[in-house]
Order: sequence, then structure tokens, then C-alpha cells
Amino acid sequence: MNISLSGKTAIVTGAGRGIGRAISKRLGASGASVLLVDIDESVLQEAQKTIEKASSISGDLSQPEFPQRAVDKAIAEFGSLDIIVNNAGYTWDSVIQKTTDEQFQAMLDIHVVAPFRILRAASHWLRETAKRETAEDVRVMRKVVNVTSISGLDGNPGQAGYASGKAAVVGLTKTLAKEWGRYNVTVNAVGFGLIDTRLIKPMEDAETNISIGGKHVHVGMQAQVREQVTKQIPLGRLGTPEDAANAVFFFCSPLSDYITGEVLVCGGGIRF
Repeated sequence: MNISLSGKTAIVTGAGRGIGRAISKRLGASGASVLLVDIDESVLQEAQKTIEKASSISGDLSQPEFPQRAVDKAIAEFGSLDIIVNNAGYTWDSVIQKTTDEQFQAMLDIHVVAPFRILRAASHWLRETAKRETAEDVRVMRKVVNVTSISGLDGNPGQAGYASGKAAVVGLTKTLAKEWGRYNVTVNAVGFGLIDTRLIKPMEDAETNISIGGKHVHVGMQAQVREQVTKQIPLGRLGTPEDAANAVFFFCSPLSDYITGEVLVCGGGIRF
């Protein structure tokens, strides 16, 4: 089925690599104009080249003023805002007795505070536009997709901060679904299992050493653990970024116009 998003404008955070890049490409291939948002300028520019109608803005989503800048840029450049995908995130794992206040707060900041600020920044334009369309007897459906995780739904040892942030975004999702239904905005979440990105690469891989806002964080999984967990996935393999993008695309498309406040798990059947 060929689903067109022609005339739609999307914001995708964490769009420089991995799942975010795959989502951006999927939306762009369906005709949407896409504003790519990422902290890493170099990979952001590479990703932008793969999409026909795209723009980008680099910056740290955990900085209070940046989400508003991203929203303003999308509206200024494309004249609309129809899809918001809050995907940006990373892991910073420790058992709780070794988790610092900074570490825990960083997980909340990127996984729930940043989406909150993006959505708050978009709220005025979305509300006023919907009111005008309603007065003209026009219904335009718009979409929000927040990214959560099976860690946020079921918990996972060593991820008190990450799981807390991902659980909180579910509450944000369900609340905004009830607030924004009157504006013809559906708000849903996709909870990912083990998707083969740098966050679960073997720890020996150079990609698992990342720098976020001046902090150096080692992500990834021990190779043996990665292999063991993969064997527990009912579908028998890790998910690809394209698998993840397809799940998000469903909530961005007209196929989900009467679905809101829901969490779709995309994990090959695994639950921790």
C-alpha cells in the first residue's frame, strides 16, 4: 500500500543516525517535508542528504530554549507542522547504588523533559490552527509519536534512570491524547525492544563511546549478553532501524487516525 504524506511537515528528533534516521527517511520517502534534529552536526548533515525535502537544526534538546527553536524553524521553513516524533535518547546505565543524581536527571531530561518541551512549544500553533480549521469545517489530522521502551514498560536491571524516563513519557503520551483529541491530534507511543543500533552494539565497538553535552558515556551491551538476549526474541533476531521506523510510520499515517493514547510494542515478541 502506497501511503502518501505529501504536504505534511514532520519533526524528528535524534534524526542523525539509527532509528531516527530511518524514521526520517521513511517519512521523506512518503512525501513529507522533514526537519531533522540532532546534537551531532556531522551525522545530521549526512542524514539530510538522503531525504528530498528536508532541513535540519543541530543542538542539545536538554537545553531549555532549544525545543522552541526547533519547532519555530519547522513552521518557518515549511509553513506547517503535522507530525512530531520524539525519538532522541541514549542510555547511561548503572545499578541504583552507583547512579548519581546527574546521571538519573540526564535520563529524565532527554527522555521526558525534552519531549514535553517540544510538545509545549508546538501547542500554540497546533491549537490555533485546529480552531481555525474547525471554524472552516475542515478536519486535518495531525500526529505525535513518542518513543518509549520495553524497559519503561517492564523495568530492566541497571536502568533505573532510563526506565523511569521511558515510563514517564507514557504518562505524557496518554495525557496529551486526552488534551489534544479536540484538536484532531493523535498522540501515541512506540515501545522498542532490542533494535540494532549503537545503544546495543557490543561494548568493544568504538561507536559505543559517545559524547553528550560534554559528558562521555559508554553505551552498548556485553557481547555475551547481547547474544543470549537475542536468542530470547521469539522472532529470532534483533530489530533493524527500518523495523522500528515502520512501527512509527503507522502512527504517522492515516491508518491510525482513530487510534490515540496507545503504546505499540515493537520488539519481536520479547518482554523483559
